[in-house]
Amino acid sequence: MDVEDLIQAAREIQSEAHVPYSEYRVGAALQTVDGTVFVGCNIENANYSNSLHAEEVALSQAVATGHRDFSRIAVSSDRRDGVTPCGMCRQTLAEFCEESFVVITDSGDDWKEYTLGELLPETITQEHLE
Repeated sequence: MDVEDLIQAAREIQSEAHVPYSEYRVGAALQTVDGTVFVGCNIENANYSNSLHAEEVALSQAVATGHRDFSRIAVSSDRRDGVTPCGMCRQTLAEFCEESFVVITDSGDDWKEYTLGELLPETITQEHLE
């Protein structure tokens, strides 16, 4: 799957987002190393802290079906503003992904690529807990 297809998958899932409070739709398309793609959208809750982010939803679906090796993720909002995963999502991705994991952001007519290490330097890892 090329970058444009991955971004398109992230855009398409936005229509399923439950965002009655922020009205800010986000979609994510997470690609495994074997090429399987899992999508997720944000799901808001009235107390906000129980809200689920698109990246978390995609990752949880992948993990629930036995996937643990990921190559990249595309993240897109309905505003096409180049949104990146929040800090919480970055840390969650870091649980499963190397610093070289690719994060693609959608700016409408263009996209930008980051590595997870660029977005979350000096992350907390399992080694810190041992």
